[in-house]
Amino acid sequence: MKRMKKMLALALAVFSLAGLSGCGMQSQDPNHLLVAHGHGDWHPVHIGLTRLCDDMTANSKYTFSVYPNGQLGDDSAMIQLVKAGVMDIAKVSAGALEQFNPAYSIFSLPYLFQSTDHYFNTMNNSEAVQEIFQSTRKDGFIAIGWFDSGARSIYTTKDGPAASPADLRGLKIRTMNSPTSVEMITNMGGSATPMSSGEVYTSLQQGILDGAENNETVLVDDGHGEVCKSYTYTQHQYLPDIVIIAIDTWDAMTPEEQQLLVDSMKDAWQAHETEWLKVVDRNKSGAAESGVQFYEIDKTPFIEALKPQQDAFCAANADNARYFADFQSWLDK
Repeated sequence: MKRMKKMLALALAVFSLAGLSGCGMQSQDPNHLLVAHGHGDWHPVHIGLTRLCDDMTANSKYTFSVYPNGQLGDDSAMIQLVKAGVMDIAKVSAGALEQFNPAYSIFSLPYLFQSTDHYFNTMNNSEAVQEIFQSTRKDGFIAIGWFDSGARSIYTTKDGPAASPADLRGLKIRTMNSPTSVEMITNMGGSATPMSSGEVYTSLQQGILDGAENNETVLVDDGHGEVCKSYTYTQHQYLPDIVIIAIDTWDAMTPEEQQLLVDSMKDAWQAHETEWLKVVDRNKSGAAESGVQFYEIDKTPFIEALKPQQDAFCAANADNARYFADFQSWLDK
């Protein structure tokens, strides 16, 4: 009966969130888990999650249905569904989780990571990361792993690099609906404009936006390079994607099954990363062919402009300061 209620709730959620009348979710098997994300079925995230599900299916009693393309809602909606125990597993941005648990705001902090090596070392080894992943248990979910989503940088419809805050002054720059990210763009000199990703292309095309910030994959795959011909490697954020699981689903697993899921998530990360690097290269090459100029800059002016935001974050409470210090300790390891 509990599973029947869960499936009915999910069907109603899908209808209200995505306008779908059904997704073939007839199973009432408590060992059949529902997984969702917001990307296409070609995307590295889908490839990674499919690997996770295949590994678990081959080595446990669990089977899975994976719903791509935001069929079950955007990140905020998926988090709510996992919190409620209606959905089992979802991939969401760390920026979206900030709205549900303030511990996740550290991942949106600008220049938290100084390089890809620093980013990977911290995410894969830090006890503070694992503490944050477990900090939402009372909210109905925990994180079981992460996916790389590259470094976020500034790109604009204006010619030339955005080499300092002065270059962004007066420009409307799209950012995620994250208080930390909004403050970041303001401190970088731009006029922060939170907006859903689906609206960005048209807004750039119509001049509602002067630019945005993201990794290189939006240039070809989302078409932004058709409008924005200047991409500056500010690399102000390395914002991970987080894979979360409902507490009821996690607690129903044996310790051996939980460990298998965590281990399968590591395999999923590698499958994702292999494909991710291919997608980034394809987008960079395609964007360059279409006339996008890529600019390497001295990031010091932006780092200095954003240092007060880091200081304020650390001063807010002891946990923030402790997390930040832990993350920085992995810089040279």
